[in-house]
Amino acid sequence: MIRDILFKMFFFLGIIIISLFFLPALILPQKITLFGGKIMGYWAQFCLRIFLSVKINLLGKDKIVKDENFFIACSHQSMFETFFLQTIFNSPIFILKKELLKIPIFGLYLKKIGSISINRNKTTKENLNFFDKILETVKKNKRPLLIFPQGTRVLPSERPKFKKGISRIYESLKIKCQPVAINSGFVWPKNQKMQKNKIITVSILEPINPKMDKEDFRNLLEKNIYLELDKIN
Repeated sequence: MIRDILFKMFFFLGIIIISLFFLPALILPQKITLFGGKIMGYWAQFCLRIFLSVKINLLGKDKIVKDENFFIACSHQSMFETFFLQTIFNSPIFILKKELLKIPIFGLYLKKIGSISINRNKTTKENLNFFDKILETVKKNKRPLLIFPQGTRVLPSERPKFKKGISRIYESLKIKCQPVAINSGFVWPKNQKMQKNKIITVSILEPINPKMDKEDFRNLLEKNIYLELDKIN
């Protein structure tokens, strides 16, 4: 319990300090703000190691797509992946809930780094243009898009069907998909206390090529990520 409290206290205090330190970056070139995001990723790794004795095991780094556009589809069990993946990939573009943009200061950073928001509970003109916005953003950037096809954080034992939106994104972008499986829920579970003396495994899987049938793609992606989670659990 004490280590759980210490982790959360120091981790979130560090995130606040980093956010305040990089506040001037909001009016400076975007790359400076993106660098701040990487620091947050390393800070998460540092706090997990120091306060909870948690190690991170990275598999398959050699499978990362090089020299061409791609998007990342990652399992989602905790806040960990939203921070740490910035240290592995080239400052991913996040697709996130619109409510996150309303968080004081942090929401400004999310806007600055080009995050794409969606209001999941309403049908709006903005949502109707959602896929056009994704396509336009990917064309203008060399940064990969990051998507959590489960739609929200889930417990390590849960295996929900992937959202249909991942199929439409794959069909629209016509680029490779980089699947990633992360079992972070065993350490940083949703709405539960942190666990100590464990290993978080980040497994980067073989890319999936474009031009598949979109539903075949979704089924293959779901199968590959869940099989990998079963293996690394």
